[in-house]
Amino acid sequence: MVGLGPRRKLSRRGSLADVPEHLCDQIKKLEEQFVVDQAKLKEITEHFVSELRQGLTKEGGDIPMNVTWCMGFPTGNETGTYLALDMGGTNLRVCEIQLPEEKGEFDIIQSKYRMPEELKSGKAEELWEYVADCLKQFIDYHHEGESIGRLPLGFTFSYPCTQEYIDNGILQRWTKGFDIDGVEGKDVVPPFEKALEERGVPIKLTALINDTTGTLIASSYTDEQMKIGCIFGTGCNAAYMEHCGDIPKIAEFNLPPDMPMAINCEYGAFDNAHKVLPRTKYDVIVDKESPRPGQQSFEKMIAGLYLGELFRLVCLDLNNNPAVKLFSGQDVSKLQQPYILDASFLSQIEEDPFENLQETCDVFQSHLGLKVNKGECELFRRLTELIGTRAARLSACGPAAICKKKNLQPCHVGADGSVFNKYPHFKARGALALREILDWEKTQRDQVDIRPAEDGSGVGAALIAALTLKRVCQGNWAGIRDAETMVKHMKLEVKSDGQDGMAN
Repeated sequence: MVGLGPRRKLSRRGSLADVPEHLCDQIKKLEEQFVVDQAKLKEITEHFVSELRQGLTKEGGDIPMNVTWCMGFPTGNETGTYLALDMGGTNLRVCEIQLPEEKGEFDIIQSKYRMPEELKSGKAEELWEYVADCLKQFIDYHHEGESIGRLPLGFTFSYPCTQEYIDNGILQRWTKGFDIDGVEGKDVVPPFEKALEERGVPIKLTALINDTTGTLIASSYTDEQMKIGCIFGTGCNAAYMEHCGDIPKIAEFNLPPDMPMAINCEYGAFDNAHKVLPRTKYDVIVDKESPRPGQQSFEKMIAGLYLGELFRLVCLDLNNNPAVKLFSGQDVSKLQQPYILDASFLSQIEEDPFENLQETCDVFQSHLGLKVNKGECELFRRLTELIGTRAARLSACGPAAICKKKNLQPCHVGADGSVFNKYPHFKARGALALREILDWEKTQRDQVDIRPAEDGSGVGAALIAALTLKRVCQGNWAGIRDAETMVKHMKLEVKSDGQDGMAN
């Protein structure tokens, strides 16, 4: 009897042995373009560290490194009732968070309100009036007939802002589909508070925050080892705590050098000068055809908004290559539409459980009206792996750079966002990249552990409002514009001995 050797294991990935040679050649060429090795990851991270430092200087750099005036982590012993408002592109979310005596605990009630499309391109007054109406409806429903005084509000306003104080925010530019005249370049807080006053809503805006800073603070409230908050979703960003003495651009405030200050990095703008990122010709096209060419270079290589577009451009390029002849003789008009594919399209292909990649065939038919064969499906599967893996590995360079700059090993990183939470294998691929960048021994456990974050735009906003009032009570009014009004309206007791308290 002839020995057949060990039985080959079944694999859901199929086999490249069935792929025609001309497609195998294309797969190898794609691998050469999209694979990022350990040496490149280290080079990128070192340059990342230097750009983080440059952003903290008075001269600034590509990475804004915005000072948030959130000064310190929560202790877990914060108490009280706080409101949080999250103004997204689709919904408005209002939360009431109660921080009880139990350390690190919280109770939350929340309501969502649809953001009408017409408001996103209407008048500024109409927007703030609608937001104030939603807050009034929330208060009336949950506190009907109650005397609640003025509730402090943390407002998650995740649009690019310049903040000279924690309770103001000058809008740099609208994103998420908003295009309202007369708001960019102005402080959004006064018209918002005016709408509240006109309706008699018993709320005092205490902190205007970015969702990434909220992610950092919310995650550290329940886990003291959390030192970085990250967003891996439609965009990318991170926040961490810096020492005031290492932030030259706020030197004139003469703050204690060891005082902590949360920095909202906005590092999607990393390497706008294109010095180290391994951009392919497809990345160049994505940038060139984007609304703001030359900006957000890092984000355009890793964020969920762009993964489907990269995939589309590669497919279109292969279709136009006479040596490949993808989709031969078929109508590719849908494929020619920019951004017709999103990250979920790639996820479906990566998660195809069938040996014959039937689900991949199905998604091409349903989304693009294209029929594809087994060999082409194998190429598409490999392409999604390459794009997804590159995104995860490059994403790891951000937290790795912060860890190297601040010597934060070991620590936990709180991460949120659709790509982190939903894209197949993103977490594992990122964790492997961190090991390669930071040179851990094979026997060592992960020294930087990226974990799912707490609710940054809700709980995080409320906690930052609590921390701001705590500072007011302690007499540390740095970066707080309206501290006296907070003392007056919320009956705060400012202690001269440095201890905080609240009047009854």
